[in-house]
Amino acid sequence: MQSVLRVKDVSVYFNNKAVIEKLSFELNKGEVMAVVGPNGAGKTVLFRALLGLVPYDGEIQWLDNAKIGYVPQKLAIERDLPLNVIEFLQFKGASLNEIHESLHSVGLNHHSLGDTRMGQLSGGELQRVLIAYALINHPDILLFDEPTAGVDIGGEETIYSLIEKLHTKIGLTVLLITHDLNIIYRYAAKVLCLNKSKICYGSPREALNPEVLESLYGAKVNIYPHEHKH
Repeated sequence: MQSVLRVKDVSVYFNNKAVIEKLSFELNKGEVMAVVGPNGAGKTVLFRALLGLVPYDGEIQWLDNAKIGYVPQKLAIERDLPLNVIEFLQFKGASLNEIHESLHSVGLNHHSLGDTRMGQLSGGELQRVLIAYALINHPDILLFDEPTAGVDIGGEETIYSLIEKLHTKIGLTVLLITHDLNIIYRYAAKVLCLNKSKICYGSPREALNPEVLESLYGAKVNIYPHEHKH
């Protein structure tokens, strides 16, 4: 399999304190990999390092000419922000046709939603608009930082089904942060357990066990693995 991302001995320090220490892993083309760990484990910092937004030691090597899309954990938007969905997506420099195509790919209708102000979207609608924003440049790899944060239970299933569709139908490589172990078993080929350093790495069925989860979260965690779809 072709590697799209190699991370070798990466460390990130804030105020001389290690937030990530000596982390190594690899992501192959077409894979879905989940990053799991407690709050403060360095998961979002890892994404920022991968995107070149924070300094780091070690090596981060992307596939040549790889196009990377990023969907943030959540975006705080005031309800009275005078900006509608189409106007927001135009910040990406896309044509109206590209915007309509991107909205359609995430299951949104530009006729009914395009004129809606960003602050009036539901949590699930806003998350799908953010995914549409990331898709406009036709990325090869999508990074999702807790894609269902602030989304209700029904919306969560819609978002994860959408990610699975983007993976299988478009062939996107996906790296996502999630706390939902069932989602990892259903969708991820690999899992990286992170708590400042690497705690586990591999297929969910092999890498995740009660001892690993207890070392991650400091308490016993019951796991109920589901069959992976692929």
